[in-house]
Amino acid sequence: MECCSCDQTAEALAATQGRVLRVVLGLNLGMFVVEALAGHLARSSALLGDSLDMLGDALAYGATLLVLRRGDLWKARATMLKGALMALTSIGVLISAGLRAWSGMTPSAEAIGAFGLLALAVNAACLALLMRHRSDDMNMAAAWTCSRNDLIANGAVLAAGAIVAWSDSLWPDFAVGVGIAILFMRSALVTLRSAATRDHGLAREAA
Repeated sequence: MECCSCDQTAEALAATQGRVLRVVLGLNLGMFVVEALAGHLARSSALLGDSLDMLGDALAYGATLLVLRRGDLWKARATMLKGALMALTSIGVLISAGLRAWSGMTPSAEAIGAFGLLALAVNAACLALLMRHRSDDMNMAAAWTCSRNDLIANGAVLAAGAIVAWSDSLWPDFAVGVGIAILFMRSALVTLRSAATRDHGLAREAA
């Protein structure tokens, strides 16, 4: 009887976690599209870099949601896919930032500020939604930490917008966009290495 009760409790918790993850996944995916378009139209590397951060969050939440009721091998391979997509997107943002710097066009400080504030509001909402589940398990704790760290990137984007407005220079925006992309690439490589090691170990155990 106790085992049945434990199973029901675990299933109810997984269902609640799934609902929260779907909401924050939708918010981050939507904001990725909005910021990517805004970054392109406003010629802002910082907004493009922050959109990359939103995509990374969406991938993280999606991977967590996908393997919520699955085993460790599934989790390792989902993490590998997430890391690969993160790395490819980082390369795209770095190339875009380089091309924008080459063109010499100053981005729109007003757009950087407006969409930076919108991203800050979305990340704050995600943080609040994940707050009550941060102690549930390792995956939910990682999702909450990811959302919390995003507020730092949002602050950097807003600072870039303010400095661009003051200096009328493209370089603060370029520096923030490239900085976010490089940090994201580093995280992607660490994720890939960790997931590959875990996948190899689990595959050997299964054999």
